[in-house]
Amino acid sequence: MNTHETPRAANESGDIPARDLIASDKVEGTDVYRSSGDKIGHIERVMLDKQSGKAAYAVMNFGGFLGIGEDSYPLPWSVLTYNTELGGYEVNVSDEQLAGAPKYSREDDWWSDRDPNRDPLIYSYWGVPPYWI
Repeated sequence: MNTHETPRAANESGDIPARDLIASDKVEGTDVYRSSGDKIGHIERVMLDKQSGKAAYAVMNFGGFLGIGEDSYPLPWSVLTYNTELGGYEVNVSDEQLAGAPKYSREDDWWSDRDPNRDPLIYSYWGVPPYWI
């Protein structure tokens, strides 16, 4: 027996639940759908918190043609649900919500010019608690 293993919590029946892990490079490029099944974009990047390791955002690209004119939307990871039938992520969003959502263009230097006030605004817009709470 390996005494260095960290035990995983058992569920109510005493079974240890299986974990569905995926490599970040497999998430990038995955399609994003509305709950209706309509494709609305794809995941360009997964943003992780350096210190906690928690997934903060899935950056969804939408619009444009061959990457030109695409906008990028930082979606809180918690608004996405993986749908095995679609082979992609679902988000419950209307056209109006998407049109008003925080976004940036490829020309923006969003990654390196981080405004710490932007994160709470993004989570507030999507109506979910921030990952850091």
